[in-house]
Amino acid sequence: MSTQSSGYGSDVTEQDLERDLDPTYDVVVVGGGAAGLNGALMLARARRSVVVLDAGEPRNAPSAGVHGLLGHEGTPPAELLERGRAEVRSYGGQVVTGEVVDAVRDGAVLRVELVDGPTVTGRRLLVTTGLVDELPEVPGLRALWGHDVLHCPYCHGWEVRDKAIGVLASGPASVHQALLFRQWSADVTFLAHTGRAPDGEEGEQLAARGIRVVTGEVTSLETSGDGRLAAARLDDGSQLPLDALVVAPYMRARAGFLAGLGLALMGHPTGMGECLEVDPAGRTSVEGVWAAGNVADLSAQVGTAAAAGAWTAAQVNMDLVQEETRQAVEAARAAGVAGG
Repeated sequence: MSTQSSGYGSDVTEQDLERDLDPTYDVVVVGGGAAGLNGALMLARARRSVVVLDAGEPRNAPSAGVHGLLGHEGTPPAELLERGRAEVRSYGGQVVTGEVVDAVRDGAVLRVELVDGPTVTGRRLLVTTGLVDELPEVPGLRALWGHDVLHCPYCHGWEVRDKAIGVLASGPASVHQALLFRQWSADVTFLAHTGRAPDGEEGEQLAARGIRVVTGEVTSLETSGDGRLAAARLDDGSQLPLDALVVAPYMRARAGFLAGLGLALMGHPTGMGECLEVDPAGRTSVEGVWAAGNVADLSAQVGTAAAAGAWTAAQVNMDLVQEETRQAVEAARAAGVAGG
């Protein structure tokens, strides 16, 4: 999902950036998905100067709709983000198209560099750039990603209920996925692919839930005349008819631009990917840099990411309030001494 550009972004063009951007913001938000926009909304309503830099490549762009988000069930991702941009702008926040390639500290501020664009500075940096799904290299799989090739039962399970679902052994969570999707359909097949068939407790669990196990490498996915998934072709030439295929992509946070600040990704304990490490408030190990959403939580859905953006933004605002209060106290003390 994350490898495809949506084609929609801010109505601010690159030529307008230098004219429209302020010299320094209270907070620069990098990433314009649910976490970034909700964080920016909180900050703008807190009367902070805030800009969202959005590369325009949302992870869920191929999906037909957002699910499990109260009040927005089935809303197309592009529509949800456009509403979010409008809300941020209505409180004075800025949302512009721009891909950040580097970030460095410059005295009391953080400076971010855009591709072929100006440099933007902020007192704080909120990173909400999401992640990239690295998909198994099976011919035909990538073209079906987000439609008939799925990964999350809570996002897509209802849409494939009672259908023929295959689960490709593609990561440490594959057996877990098979057991979960069994909740939505009695016709679930576990495809061992390049690995061995699950045995021991896992094999027992699959058998007990009536999940068939098929060995042999999946060499390609076959589609029907309307472009929908029809079957998985195995290395022995046979085909397994399927309506949907579940995979476990390796999830890698989009955070390479933070290398100049000394921030690197950490491996997730599950082995399912890599993300930024943050404390419960959303702080990273670098002063002034915060993170929220999938870049720091691989499993976060849209609602979770939005909530994390709002929570972390509130912590950023409090951090700024504390800094401003310290400065005010120091100024007042200095004025008192001078006045005496």
